[in-house]
Amino acid sequence: MDARALPFLGLGLSSNLDPAVEPDPWALHAAEPELFDLVEYSAPLSLEVAEREAGLFGALMANRARLPALFHPVHLNLAGPDLEPAGRLAALDAHARAVGSPWVGNDVAWWHVRGQALPGYLYLPPPFSEAGLEVAAAHALHVASVLSVPLALENPVVVRREGSLHVLDFMGRLHARTGCPLVLDVGHLVAAQLASGLPLESGIDGFPFEAVIEVHVAGAVITRTPERRHVYMDDHGQPLRSEVLALLAEVLPRCRALRALVFEGDGHPPSAARKTLATLRTMLEPVAERAPVNVPGPRDPAPGLPADAADAAWHGFDVVHGRAAADEDAVGTRAEQGLRLAVTAEALDARWPLSRPLLAPSRHALERFLASDAFRDAFAAGQPLDAAWASWARSEVRASGAPELATALAFDTWAHGLARSPGGRSGVFAADLGEALFAARALRRHLASRALAEGVVPEGALEGLAQTVRRAPTRPWRVHARWSRGRLEVGERGLDPPGAPGETSGPT
Repeated sequence: MDARALPFLGLGLSSNLDPAVEPDPWALHAAEPELFDLVEYSAPLSLEVAEREAGLFGALMANRARLPALFHPVHLNLAGPDLEPAGRLAALDAHARAVGSPWVGNDVAWWHVRGQALPGYLYLPPPFSEAGLEVAAAHALHVASVLSVPLALENPVVVRREGSLHVLDFMGRLHARTGCPLVLDVGHLVAAQLASGLPLESGIDGFPFEAVIEVHVAGAVITRTPERRHVYMDDHGQPLRSEVLALLAEVLPRCRALRALVFEGDGHPPSAARKTLATLRTMLEPVAERAPVNVPGPRDPAPGLPADAADAAWHGFDVVHGRAAADEDAVGTRAEQGLRLAVTAEALDARWPLSRPLLAPSRHALERFLASDAFRDAFAAGQPLDAAWASWARSEVRASGAPELATALAFDTWAHGLARSPGGRSGVFAADLGEALFAARALRRHLASRALAEGVVPEGALEGLAQTVRRAPTRPWRVHARWSRGRLEVGERGLDPPGAPGETSGPT
C-alpha cells in the first residue's frame, strides 16, 4: 500500500450498531450537529453479515455524507495462534471501502477463534515481551498488506502484567516494525500503568506521538484490593474517570498528527453523552491540526508466525481461565479471572436461566467450568459458549444424580430449540416451571443487592430455586420461547391456540 493522506475527522462517538443501546449517534447528531463529527462503529467483518445483523447499519450507510464512519471491527485478530484467513481479510477490505472508512483501527489482541468471539469479547493481549512483539508484528503486517486503507494499531487494555516491556515501548516498537499508525487508548494506558504500579505519565517522554492518528477515551471502574491498590476494569457504559481525563490533557497536545478523538460512549444516555462530548470538544479544539497527514504504507509482510505462537497463545488462554498457574503477576491474574467469571456468568444467565444458577452458583463452580476440558475444547474448535456450557452441564448432571438439575438443564436445552425458530416457537413442557423461572429472576435481584452490600454471595442462597424445581407440578406447561438481544425469553402469554402447527412437546 502506498502512502495515504488522511483527513482530519474531528470528534467522534462510538456505536456497536445495536438499536437498543444508547445513545443513537445519528439521532443525537441530527438534533445537535455541532456536538460531534464522526461515528466509529464495531460490526462483523463481512459487509453482508453487518447489513443483516447490525440493526443501525442502514442508518450508518444512509448518513455517511453528513457523519463519516470509521470501522473498528473488533472481530479481527492482531495476536493469537493463527493469522486471519485470506477470505476474512478480503471481506474486511471490501467492508471498509464500501463504508468509506479512511482507516481501520483495532486493539492488538486475540479476539476470536475461527470467527467465534471469546466470551464477552474479552480478548487476550499479547505479552509485552520480545516474543509478544514478534507475534503482534506478524499479525499486523499480514493484515495491513491486504488492506487498501491504513491499519491503525491500538494499545490493548490489560489487568495483569505479562512481559518486561512498558506498554508504550511495546507499541512504539510495534509501529517501528510495521509502519502502521497508532491508536492511543488513554483508558487502556491507565490500566497498564496501574497494573504495573507506575505513575500515569510513566513512559510518555519516549513514545512516538507523531505516529498517533486517533485517541480513544471510555468509561471504566477502578477497584482496590489488599494486594494491589488499583485495578482498572474497562466498561464503556461507565462515566469517564478523572484519571483518564487528566492523562488525556497531558497526551493530547503531543499528538500532532491526530485525525480523530473518539468517545467510546456505548451505554450512555444522550444527556450524559452530550456533557462528555462537550468536555472533549473543549480539549480537542486548541490542539487540532486540520491539514491532511501522510501515513506511509506497511513494511514488507512478515514470513509468518513464530513456530511456538500457537502454544504460547493457548497457554495464555489457560492462565486467564484458571487451567494453568500464572507465570507472573498472580494478583493481576486473579483480578482478570474474576472479570471473566462475571462476564461469563452474565452471558450464561441470559441464555441458561435455570441451569446456570443451579449448576454453577458460586465462584468456585464457575472457576471449574472455565478451567474445564469442555470449555477449552469448545473454544479450540471455534464453538460458542452455549456449546461449552451444554457439554459441561451434562457431565455435572450425570455426576450429581440430582433430578432437579436434570430437569433444569432439560428445560433450558428444550427452550433453546424452540427459540431457534424465527420469532421463537410455542411448545409444551412436561413440568410447570413457571415458579422456578420467577425464583431465578427474584433471587438474582436479591443476591445482587446482597453482594453489593456484603461483598459476597451467601452460601446456600440458591436452595430456594432448587426447591421450586423439585416441587414443580408434573403437568403440561405451554410456553413460548424466543431470543431477544441474545437473551432467552420464556413466556406463558400470547401463545398459539392448543394444537397449533409447529407446537413442540418437551422431555417427559
